[in-house]
Amino acid sequence: MRKVIANINNNQMHWVGDGFPVRNLFSYDRLGQAISPFLLLDYAAPYPFQPTTEQHGVGSHPHRGFETVTLAYQGEVSHRDSSGGGGTIKSGDVQWMSAASGVVHEEFHSTEFAESGGTFEMVQLWVNLPAKDKMTAPKYQGITADQIPDVKLDDAGSHLRVIAGTYHDQTGNDQKGAASTYSPVNMWDGVLKAGTTHRFFVPVTHNAMLVVLDGEVVVNGDQTVKSSSVAVLARDGEADFEVVVNQDAKFLILTGEPLNEPIEGYGPFVMNTQAEIKQAFVDFQSGKFGEIPVEA
Repeated sequence: MRKVIANINNNQMHWVGDGFPVRNLFSYDRLGQAISPFLLLDYAAPYPFQPTTEQHGVGSHPHRGFETVTLAYQGEVSHRDSSGGGGTIKSGDVQWMSAASGVVHEEFHSTEFAESGGTFEMVQLWVNLPAKDKMTAPKYQGITADQIPDVKLDDAGSHLRVIAGTYHDQTGNDQKGAASTYSPVNMWDGVLKAGTTHRFFVPVTHNAMLVVLDGEVVVNGDQTVKSSSVAVLARDGEADFEVVVNQDAKFLILTGEPLNEPIEGYGPFVMNTQAEIKQAFVDFQSGKFGEIPVEA
């Protein structure tokens, strides 16, 4: 079974804008190539928002060189960007934005959610793009919950959704995810019920991580992974790992073929060289990322 090479926990919350109270569970500046092609993951654990007529979220800001993936567990987020992409994601939906050559976008609580208030819970993942794709045209995928295959894992209620990539289920069938990706990536999320045991198989050439958003599990019999934690698995030629569930767990499994390319990042830009980062700032400041269309 794949060894756990890092077991990272973070219960410290910080605000992104005024709408996203997040905990950073992993980032490339600490883990580098061990998590490629993934760059970072922020978890907005359940947080109550009171009804309001004000906008809460993050205003206009740029990105280049990677993709942002937002999973809505509770609450709603509306997105607009300079490439014309946009929409509102609700509970169970996924927003997959490829910034690529550069976009300006904004993310706010939807008007309906802001006015009603309620519990807000989201994940945002950054996925790196291969060097050959970093300057392609931006793209937006709005994926609704009913488009995501849902796989039953046991009779206790454990299940797994295939957001991207392919999951090989217990009957030998392949379930393919709803999202299109630039490099081989698997992204599965779901719930594991207490008292159950599961074995997951991932490609031997992929980097892999188990993210526990809530609950508690034991990986490979000796690594306890608790809420707001990530277990980084070794790329050691093994294809599987075992999960014993101590408490009902909300989880993500992320696997991807490592890009094996230099990572140079600064703020909202992730490229391969410092010169490309400098050029990204020049291009943004000169207006080459475009503008978010004004709503009529």
